[in-house]
Amino acid sequence: QVQLVESGGGLVQAGGSLRLSCAASGRTLSSYFMAWFRQAPGKEREFVARISWSGGSPYHAYSVKGRFTISTDNNKNMVYLQMNSLKPVDTAVYCCAARMRSSTSYIYWGQGTQITVSS
Repeated sequence: QVQLVESGGGLVQAGGSLRLSCAASGRTLSSYFMAWFRQAPGKEREFVARISWSGGSPYHAYSVKGRFTISTDNNKNMVYLQMNSLKPVDTAVYCCAARMRSSTSYIYWGQGTQITVSS
């Protein structure tokens, strides 16, 4: 079992920055991919970025590429999402998730943290 707890959400003006954190615990994660997803009101959940637990193979959705950066800190069992140049369309609940490298399904999810970007 893997537990994921997000933090770092809040209200920010357009053009500002925030860093989300995801604390992971419960078992060794060396065989996992970690990801961030988001869901805006009335919309489907959207993939944002993913990275291997070791920090390799980072991949960002086109909508956030160049503005957001996913990273890990294995010593602290943390996953981060640095968000720069935020836009009102980035407003959503952001969730951390984990899947086995051999799987395509994310099976562990955090509770989410709200990001609101004002214009």
